[in-house]
Amino acid sequence: MSSYVPFLIIGITVGTVYGLSAMGLVLTYKTTGVFNLGHGSIGVGSAVIFYQLRQKEHWPAWLAGVVAILLFGVVVGALIEPVARRLAAVSTAYKVVATVGLILAVQAIVQLIYGTVALTFQPALSEKQAFTITGVQVAWENVIVTVFGIASAAGLYLFFRSSRTGRSMRAVVDNPELLDTTGISPTKVRRISWMIGCTFAAVSGVLLASTQQQLDAILLSLLVVQSLGAAAIGAFTNLPLSFAGGIIVGLLQAVVSKEASAHTALQGLDTNMPFLVLFALLLLIPRRKLVELGQVTKPRRTVRAPLPPLVRLSGVVALAVGACIVPFVVAEKLATWNVAMSQVLLFLSLGLLVRTSGQISLCQMGFFAVGAATFGHMLGKGVPWLLAIVIAGLVAIPVGAFIAIPAIRLSGLYLALATLGFGVLLANYFYGKHYFFGSRVGLHTGRPHAFESDRRYYFLLMMFAVAGIVLVLLVERARLGRLLRGLADSPMGLTTAGLSANVTLVLVFCLSAAMAAVSGALNASVFGGITQDSYSYVLSLVILSVFVISGSSTVTASVIAPLLSVVVPVYINNPNATLWLQLGFGVVAIATAVLSEGGAAMLFDRLRRMWGPQGHLPPARFVRRLEELPSPAAGSRTQEVRSHAVV
Repeated sequence: MSSYVPFLIIGITVGTVYGLSAMGLVLTYKTTGVFNLGHGSIGVGSAVIFYQLRQKEHWPAWLAGVVAILLFGVVVGALIEPVARRLAAVSTAYKVVATVGLILAVQAIVQLIYGTVALTFQPALSEKQAFTITGVQVAWENVIVTVFGIASAAGLYLFFRSSRTGRSMRAVVDNPELLDTTGISPTKVRRISWMIGCTFAAVSGVLLASTQQQLDAILLSLLVVQSLGAAAIGAFTNLPLSFAGGIIVGLLQAVVSKEASAHTALQGLDTNMPFLVLFALLLLIPRRKLVELGQVTKPRRTVRAPLPPLVRLSGVVALAVGACIVPFVVAEKLATWNVAMSQVLLFLSLGLLVRTSGQISLCQMGFFAVGAATFGHMLGKGVPWLLAIVIAGLVAIPVGAFIAIPAIRLSGLYLALATLGFGVLLANYFYGKHYFFGSRVGLHTGRPHAFESDRRYYFLLMMFAVAGIVLVLLVERARLGRLLRGLADSPMGLTTAGLSANVTLVLVFCLSAAMAAVSGALNASVFGGITQDSYSYVLSLVILSVFVISGSSTVTASVIAPLLSVVVPVYINNPNATLWLQLGFGVVAIATAVLSEGGAAMLFDRLRRMWGPQGHLPPARFVRRLEELPSPAAGSRTQEVRSHAVV
């Protein structure tokens, strides 16, 4: 038993940090209805400020902590609250996109300032021995972190139970209008909640960087992913259980890490324990307890007036001619265009889920990787190129069906969390296995003999892209497309009509997985070899953000998105072009989410009232009525009422 003690000590310390992060995450979610996937990015900002003040400016640790944790957490919470207030009125997909945009933006900012290499982070607390357990040293750092975590959990619990503000936080997400009638401002309550939650994110970021003794912007910004298992133990609503869940996850990680040293099959499971816990609990927690908090809205479907047939035909012809000219004018950059062309199918597969059927997938890059790995193994066994492409798509179908299992009982936020957990598990555990990418050397891939040149392979990729576009258009216009739109609008209505929503879900996930896998197989042939480094789960977040900001049409967005994410960076004469674009994607993703579903009209109306010509301003009584109206929900008539009032 004594051999487990060092692992258990580390497990409790790290688990305490997970618990602190989970409490901040759950606090803001249960009081505002917005689940902040960018929670870890706040921890990154705090850790960076602490690093700069303490190690660069040589401030005392306590003073750097006050600025980096307390001051930073309070200020960021106050700044996020107005954005979160608007996000509370949009659909879950846009909430996810906005918080993912925060992750991308913070990662890019930190890497632009400090570079992409992880920074050495000096321990924030004393590592001197406090006492020993069975001869194993317990440092003051372990003691302070654990005691601080327990005290914080107890204090937050008492705050919620005993104080008037705490009780108001419990009520604000359910009925802010009723709370307002008691004389308590819902906005003030939400602002306090975000300040406390961001402070918890800040302290967990500094403590985790101190424990690991390194500051990696990518890993630390995904601290929220590590906290998801702890939050799931608390059913995403219970603060004490979420803190206890963090310690449980930390201990499980420690025990599995100890056993993995003797059992090769367990290696990698320790770091993935939060995702295993998350995925298991999302399947086991009763469905009635997995109800999204706050104002749950459906995406607002806008009916656009179709362009005249001649205009549409001209646009298609111009696009086709431009695509055919590309290989003859881009010279040495043709390989980049090949990568972009191979990813059209990937974005089409995402569009089937997000736009057509109203589902959320944060593991699309996992399907992409399954196709690439299968394709590489098939070629290695002597399978013909085209047959290897087909097999890659077929192998991904059961993977898509597996993801459809949680989709049957989950939707919205919880489906996004399940797919994110699966994507992380796939990347961190399975990619390194021999049946996937194997060693860092990776797999060798190739092209058909008639298409070995980049120019010929480009036209082959274009044929696959056109076939994918035609397939998606046929699906959208066929009975399956109507079923998918019905699934997005009202799954219950689909069921009452005598149709199976579950079968429809399985079909769309299988089709999406197969298309993404074929895209991965085509992409694998561009450079003749693949490794696991090209398929980070973070890319699933990137492609979702790029897809959303690329247009409202699935086909249009699937053509524009690869150009933005792949082609544009190579034409920018800047070594940090990719990071600048990532920053831009993040900022635009946040803005797109905030301005979606009536947000742009609200902003325009407000600006017109503030700075418009005096003669066109609405009467004062209508302005007062506009201010008194609640925020618009998708599918409601509120925005229509606002528009008529302004007119």
